[in-house]
Amino acid sequence: MSHLSERPEKPVVGVSMPHESAVQHVTGAALYTDDLVQRTKDVLHAYPVQVMKARGRVTALRTGAALAVPGVVRVLTGADVPGVNDAGMKHDEPLFPDEVMFHGHAVAWVLGETLEAARIGAAAVEVDLEELPSVITLQDAIAADSYHGARPVMTHGDVDAGFADSAHVFTGEFQFSGQEHFYLETHAALAQVDENGQVFIQSSTQHPSETQEIVSHVLGVPAHEVTVQCLRMGGGFGGKEMQPHGFAAIAALGAKLTGRPVRFRLNRTQDLTMSGKRHGFHATWKIGFDTEGRIQALDATLTADGGWSLDLSEPVLARALCHIDNTYWIPNARVAGRIARTNTVSNTAFRGFGGPQGMLVIEDILGRCAPRLGVDAKELRERNFYRPGQGQTTPYGQPVTQPERIAAVWQQVQDNGHIADREREIAAFNAAHPHTKRALAVTGVKFGISFNLTAFNQGGALVLIYKDGSVLINHGGTEMGQGLHTKMLQVAATTLGIPLHKVRLAPTRTDKVPNTSATAASSGADLNGGAVKNACEQLRERLLRVAASQLGTNASDVRIVEGVARSLGGDQELAWDDLVRTAYFQRVQLSAAGYYRTEGLHWDAKSFRGSPFKYFAIGAAATEVEVDGFTGAYCIRRVDIVHDVGDSLSPLIDIGQVEGGFVQGAGWLTLEDLRWDTGDGPNRGRLLTQAASTYKLPSFSEMPEEFNVTLLENATEEGAVFGSKAVGEPPLMLAFSVREALRQAAAAFGPRGTAVELASPATPEAVYWAIESARQGGTAGDGRTHGAAASDAVAVRTGVEALSGA
Repeated sequence: MSHLSERPEKPVVGVSMPHESAVQHVTGAALYTDDLVQRTKDVLHAYPVQVMKARGRVTALRTGAALAVPGVVRVLTGADVPGVNDAGMKHDEPLFPDEVMFHGHAVAWVLGETLEAARIGAAAVEVDLEELPSVITLQDAIAADSYHGARPVMTHGDVDAGFADSAHVFTGEFQFSGQEHFYLETHAALAQVDENGQVFIQSSTQHPSETQEIVSHVLGVPAHEVTVQCLRMGGGFGGKEMQPHGFAAIAALGAKLTGRPVRFRLNRTQDLTMSGKRHGFHATWKIGFDTEGRIQALDATLTADGGWSLDLSEPVLARALCHIDNTYWIPNARVAGRIARTNTVSNTAFRGFGGPQGMLVIEDILGRCAPRLGVDAKELRERNFYRPGQGQTTPYGQPVTQPERIAAVWQQVQDNGHIADREREIAAFNAAHPHTKRALAVTGVKFGISFNLTAFNQGGALVLIYKDGSVLINHGGTEMGQGLHTKMLQVAATTLGIPLHKVRLAPTRTDKVPNTSATAASSGADLNGGAVKNACEQLRERLLRVAASQLGTNASDVRIVEGVARSLGGDQELAWDDLVRTAYFQRVQLSAAGYYRTEGLHWDAKSFRGSPFKYFAIGAAATEVEVDGFTGAYCIRRVDIVHDVGDSLSPLIDIGQVEGGFVQGAGWLTLEDLRWDTGDGPNRGRLLTQAASTYKLPSFSEMPEEFNVTLLENATEEGAVFGSKAVGEPPLMLAFSVREALRQAAAAFGPRGTAVELASPATPEAVYWAIESARQGGTAGDGRTHGAAASDAVAVRTGVEALSGA
């Protein structure tokens, strides 16, 4: 076993314990960024001047009326920026734009003594606009050839030969919606400037170092004059990876110009209408199968809705392409990607970061094609799994390690869920109930862990031991409720060999750990855990030498377990507090900077080849649903999940992440339906679903009646911290089983072997129309998805098949 993976005697990792802030969360004692305003004197409040048009050129901006409003202190405009007027890493996001690019785009910000004064002042600012043509929908962008950013192409094998060898060829298209983050805490920042001009920003950000970088270049000062701290976030889900930077820059600019603290917080409507969402996608595809239903070739084009600026759309698209295979071996593939430019908010990271979109495409394809092949959907999926001993690689060239775990979780979830027995019960139920149908679907997950950009796969930590034996950890990861801090406490206590109560964790700050990566890509525990472990190992080695001198033995023969140092085979011992005090008087350094970088990664973005991921997280879910044939309304009756987290660092945290990720994925796939005004009237481009009253979120009522989550046992991950695996993002894709169960239930209203298409999100309305399609015999002959045997000489083609090289 590798040194990084090996666990010592009586480890604190692997012990189930609640979130480190659980008590504060439920009692209301936990502080978030905006709570700090009450502890800060003379705070000014920032409020946006929004233009409610989808696109237009600003021809005049008059602030006089706003400055006359009682309580208004200043109006920030582009003329006030001393550095670079840009909030993005691609330099395509002006902080104060001359051209409005989406409905609700802010062109100026008002600072007031009260939030109400700032609001009234913002309403008084006069903006003259020359309206310009706008592109709102993904379909309109494709029709207008409106794209930006990279257009990668992933190729593997010989696609044309693969189709020539295929007994069945199907084509189709699929468009599916984005998703609103709807974190409990909206975007917030609090900026202050001290007597030396040093800027200190409290920000609700997943990427403090990048927030620091953007604020630094907006203010035109070096990074060492800007410190960013993230206390905790009330949810992030990727929405706070890139988009907090400009908001923090507004607060920092205001503080710099006025000399007073500036508070920034979006209300819920502003957050919904001004911040980006999960990318919606459109896919066109062509797939070939042999006579046994095994995939021979795939040719697809994925178009992501990037919104008005690039933000993180390029890496999101890259990850979508890298995950279109999911758990399936595709010997011949050609997948092209492109980013549509639309006049909507700039879409951004969201849990899974393009992976769910790519995987949804192949799962939808298999769900649609299985009835046409005359194969049970579960069986079709299983036939196409990556197999051990075959030397199979992904379409981008990375060997698939641990393919046996794909089959292992698949079989275990069926055993745990008694799937065979329940399928017979469902068949009997459906035969007896013409107006209500049940279905059970099983789907798998293979999700790559690491940032696609190799440079981001590094982490840092600073660990301090005080003379009394207490320990303080600083690391580069941020806490958004996912339990990262809890795991880091356990990693530190385990590595040092001390009880958990001896260890405390400090808020994430850029002046303690520099140049950190975002807490994203499910890599937080891997990167920061590796760095914390490294720092603690440095300290432990120093302390072992001190203990050896006191115990009269060699350092290599000393173990520190549960806060006591002992020599192997000896009966002497030295308590941790005494050991630390002795080390101090011997002038032994009691602080250490830790560092970790993920080894074995390489990626060529131009050729779209390499091994960008450290390992793959594996899982499987079985979901049973019941659907009403009159309304399309449904309930989730039971869910069984088996998920691979390696050797769990903190099982209670990991199970919670699996449950939460699954429900959030089910929300994206079945409930959450973003809608914009696409008409040519005065509100063109306005987000229509801008409140919880119109945008439906999953809640207790969407929870399965029975919900069973099992973590795969004996699953040590070599080369990862204490043998663990990432858990944040992969469980979201387990919710594919919900959508596929709904498809099968809808099809059950039609003749045996009926194939149906199902919109995403699969709302009750969408399910109802799928039921109606099934009653009419399914989608055969509708010009959307077709199949033909190779013996027919020419595979059926449709107008939908607009694929390069087809």
